[in-house]
Amino acid sequence: MSSDIKTLSDHRCFGGTQGFFEHASREIGLPMRFSVYLPPQAVQGPVPALVYLAGLTCNEETFMVKAGAQRLAAERGLALIAPDTSPRDARVPGESDNWDFGVGAGFYLDATQSPWATHWRMESWIVNELLPLLGHHFPIDLHRVGIFGHSMGGHGALTLALRHPGRFRSLSAFAPICAPTECPWGEKAFGGYLGPDRAAWLAHDASALMQSQTAPPYPEGILVDQGLADNFLAEQLHPHRLEAACRAAGQPLTLRRHKGYNHGYYFIQTFMADHVAHHAAILQR
Repeated sequence: MSSDIKTLSDHRCFGGTQGFFEHASREIGLPMRFSVYLPPQAVQGPVPALVYLAGLTCNEETFMVKAGAQRLAAERGLALIAPDTSPRDARVPGESDNWDFGVGAGFYLDATQSPWATHWRMESWIVNELLPLLGHHFPIDLHRVGIFGHSMGGHGALTLALRHPGRFRSLSAFAPICAPTECPWGEKAFGGYLGPDRAAWLAHDASALMQSQTAPPYPEGILVDQGLADNFLAEQLHPHRLEAACRAAGQPLTLRRHKGYNHGYYFIQTFMADHVAHHAAILQR
């Protein structure tokens, strides 16, 4: 597959540029889309970057359109990167039928089971292919990259950060799936992608990964926001599992529970400034 990037559109935004792109991914074996916001400071040289991983039913546009993050990134001199959430048009039986409910959605891992293993390689695409590609084509400092996400993407942010020590310098999440081995979304996705051996699932469970740490992986702290009116909180998200795992590992965690907020982007917009500030304080040191 080629390392060339195709520009789909670009837009002036808060003194910087919002772009939407596509490239032919060697890891996925299909065209993959992503979006990049470059702040005005990027004309002077490489800037720190935040990778945002979106949730179920979302794509590379969702965060850039709904989160209201570009103004904040422009003020802080941060690039924003939003990959698509899943392979598209893989022509796998049941792909479109199951996408909303687990299998089909990317879950930010590399599948090992047929028919998903051929194209569902989201972890390798983001970590081993997309980030180096962005560092080559854009003024982004790959030594100063943070990661955050929402729901399925919050799961992805936590697990990729824990599975690839040193790759990401800062970490946060909105309403993440904290213990996917213990919720219906995770059980369906992991069963389809990784097979029936539940022991293999633990390598992609943020709470289990944190529990296994011998030292705090993010000593400057992890920020997590959770709405208490979130319809998925009790059955799917289990933030108390992450909280207990961080406590056991000595990992500083700020887990904020917000009365009245649900799972949507109005919740994300409300606390986006806090997340951008959290990452900027670490990435710009």
